[in-house]
Amino acid sequence: MPNSVEPLKVDVPKEPEVAETTGNATETDATTTTAEPSKKKKNKKKKKKNNVKAIELIFPEEKYPQGQWLDYEQDFNLKRKTDTEKKYLKLSEDNYQHWNDVRKGAEIHRRVRQNVRPKIQPGMSLTEIAELIENSTRKFTKAEINLNNMENPKLAGIGFPTGLSINDCAAHFTPNKGDKTVFKKGDVMKVDFGVQVNGNIIDSAWTVAMDPRYDNLLKAVRESTETGVREAGIDVRLTDIGEAIQEVMESYEVELDGKVYPIKPCRNLCGHNIGPYRIHGGKSVPIVKNGDETKMEEGEHFAIETFGTTGSGYVIPSGEVSHYALSSDYASLAPPSLSRSKHLLTTIQRNFGTLPFCRRYLDGLGEDKYLFALNNLVKEGIVQDYPPLMDIEGSYTAQFEHTILLHPHKKEVVSRGDDY
Repeated sequence: MPNSVEPLKVDVPKEPEVAETTGNATETDATTTTAEPSKKKKNKKKKKKNNVKAIELIFPEEKYPQGQWLDYEQDFNLKRKTDTEKKYLKLSEDNYQHWNDVRKGAEIHRRVRQNVRPKIQPGMSLTEIAELIENSTRKFTKAEINLNNMENPKLAGIGFPTGLSINDCAAHFTPNKGDKTVFKKGDVMKVDFGVQVNGNIIDSAWTVAMDPRYDNLLKAVRESTETGVREAGIDVRLTDIGEAIQEVMESYEVELDGKVYPIKPCRNLCGHNIGPYRIHGGKSVPIVKNGDETKMEEGEHFAIETFGTTGSGYVIPSGEVSHYALSSDYASLAPPSLSRSKHLLTTIQRNFGTLPFCRRYLDGLGEDKYLFALNNLVKEGIVQDYPPLMDIEGSYTAQFEHTILLHPHKKEVVSRGDDY
């Protein structure tokens, strides 16, 4: 969600194969062999085993796979590999639960992607796609029983609303109730969803485009994200990461309908660090050189994401809002004046806390006729709204994103999978 590397091989349990036998007899001697009367076999439809289930059932010991480990590339980080081994062993004991939670979320994210990616096809509504992703996430995290019955609904589940932003919309779009938008073959769709375990969020995204004419656009953005992952490291200045991403992105172009378009970074979209139950932790990772001398620090948790476009390279908020979150200072503000707004705020605090949410999630909780109250919370500054982010009409935008952990000696690309 916004403000060539060797892929990690992820072993996924395979469904058992069902052996089939055939009863074809060979006629060898008509005078001595009596043919058995043939029996008609009923064609029984095989029932495919559903492998979408609570992740603890797949990993009963609750030790989740580590992400892809990468050495720090910078000269000033080379000593870390040898000087911090003992320190890292101690830290790994102290931080085991945190890192295991992050890896659990990453494993769920990979498995949801594996379940969903083959099913996304032109003609599906965005609501169908969003619910496919979110229902899989809920099943893997057991969050489908959290909504109204669990003591702590925020224990694990969806990290933020599923972004399904098409073409010139770069980010922050998910269908509201009644939305009839359909994914078409000529569309470029960004799929951005999150998983959280005890507030530790995995934020990872990819772009779906069925038409091969967009291949260069997707390649440019994917390579730019890999560059950001490679350049990230302890004590690295954020502007330097942005400069490296920009250089890669701007080296690509794409031809559409006989016209060549330079691929530009969306300069006002950024990656970000992630805090507990906070998708944006306060630091922004630019995708252009911006002069920010702030450095990455040991132990931080970052989403490295890049956006490329055939348009202007600058997005503006526009359109019907679907994404919301409690404001960072909401606790210090006066309570809402309307009783309906107070009730809605209680629902938001109990079920999402500071995690982003969307209107469909409120619908699922049984909230009805809440839009006036929600807008009142936005007006009073208690809730922040996040409208869709749009480039110029007729342009195409793409996104790729990974979540990384900055360990003392190496970085871990926790969201890495066989797909990207």
